[in-house]
Amino acid sequence: MSQTLENLTAIDDKLSKRHIDLDPGGYFIIYVDRTTSSICAKHFTNIIDDRGLAVDPETGKPIPARGKVERAQCTLFSGRTAKELCVKILEETRPSPVTMFDHAAYLGREFVRAEIALLNDREYVQD
Repeated sequence: MSQTLENLTAIDDKLSKRHIDLDPGGYFIIYVDRTTSSICAKHFTNIIDDRGLAVDPETGKPIPARGKVERAQCTLFSGRTAKELCVKILEETRPSPVTMFDHAAYLGREFVRAEIALLNDREYVQD
C-alpha cells in the first residue's frame, strides 16, 4: 500500500500529541544557525516534580511548555550534521545530559529535521 505525504504527516501529527514523560536530565532548545551552517542545541537542566512537571532548579517554579522562558542554558552543543551533534551529546558528553531512550530518539529525529531544513534553506521549528 502506498502512503501519501498527507497520511504520513497525519500519523506524525497524532503521535506529537501523545503523553511523554520528561527527562530528568533536562531539555533542549534546537535551532539552525545559518551563519555557521550548523545545528545547535541549548541544554537546560530541570527537576521533574511529583506531578511530572519540569521545574526550574533555581526558582522551583514550573517551566512552561509554550512561550518565552528566560533561562541561561547549561551547555550549547553544535554540529554540522545530525550525526555529529548526536555523537557530541550522546556519546562524548559524560555524564550524559540525556537519561531516557525516548528522549534520545526524539533528539535524533529533530536533529535530522534541522539538518534537512539547513540543507534546503527552509525554516526549522522544533516539534
